[in-house]
Amino acid sequence: MSWIFFIAVLAVWRVTHALAAEDGPFRIVARLRYKAGTGFWGELMDCFYCLSLWIAMPFALLLGNSWRERVTLWLALSAAAILLNRLWDRVAPDRPEHLEERHELLWTSESAGQRGDGSARPPDAR
Repeated sequence: MSWIFFIAVLAVWRVTHALAAEDGPFRIVARLRYKAGTGFWGELMDCFYCLSLWIAMPFALLLGNSWRERVTLWLALSAAAILLNRLWDRVAPDRPEHLEERHELLWTSESAGQRGDGSARPPDAR
């Protein structure tokens, strides 16, 4: 059972992290967070702690044999995912810049509308 708990912790952390902190492929998760707005669902998707409780619930219901075990697993899976996230925040490298972000930074950081190689700014640049 211990390896199943470990796998469940990783799964809860991964799903929670993807929903709370990542944009997802083609920015699907970012759009979902945007559509959630500032109400209950929007605040839930912005809070790793809150979201981990909801994500851990189905895992606990599937893995537990009794209600006491399910409640204990529910809280333990959420807590372990939170601890794993705190560890991840300490050791993870900085988020990489996307090529588009870097391109925009290059254009906006140059002075007088010219890049170092003499080329002009694109018309939509600020």
